[in-house]
Amino acid sequence: MKLIFATHNQHKLQEIKLLLPKSIELVSLADLKFTDDIAETGATLKDNALLKARYIYNKFHINCFADDSGLEVEVLNGAPGVYSARYAGLRKNDFDNNQKLLAELKNKPNRNACFKTVIALVLNGNALAFSEAKRYKNYELKEHTFEGVIEGTILTEMQGTHGFGYDPLFKPNGYDKTFAEMSTEEKSKISHRGLAVNKLVNFLSANTY
Repeated sequence: MKLIFATHNQHKLQEIKLLLPKSIELVSLADLKFTDDIAETGATLKDNALLKARYIYNKFHINCFADDSGLEVEVLNGAPGVYSARYAGLRKNDFDNNQKLLAELKNKPNRNACFKTVIALVLNGNALAFSEAKRYKNYELKEHTFEGVIEGTILTEMQGTHGFGYDPLFKPNGYDKTFAEMSTEEKSKISHRGLAVNKLVNFLSANTY
């Protein structure tokens, strides 16, 4: 089965390649020579994931999935959330984002947080809006979403050089190192993205399209 992963993020691409079975031919946006940015204007991670998956399916007409991930910090009322990638500005600079988060949490004892990923899957021409789909007899909209969440804490300083985003500050519960101190293989097995991908793989294994 050929499946587009609608992302420009090479770190995400490598993580997911480790998790998908060999029966799935993963196609990246780079393989398609698609370099445009897709505006993430949704109010939630699910909104943004669906927006990206629908956009890419409509353009290439190949089964497609997209993800949106965010860090939700308890004491910040769920921020940065959908703004995680651009928390410190539109440059989407990981270091700046981490420094802003540390500043926001200065002197705050509650450092509980979670990483969340939502994957949206669009299959076999199901990118039409619901109102449009109703015009066609026997037209079934096949869109599915899968969520993965991992709880943890935000450290007071960055640790580790692997990964990306907030990985140097996030230590998952039950582990003694941050995501950025883990190998890609270690992180993929327990991460929010890994949990969501496993749900995606289980779904694809149980359903034939």
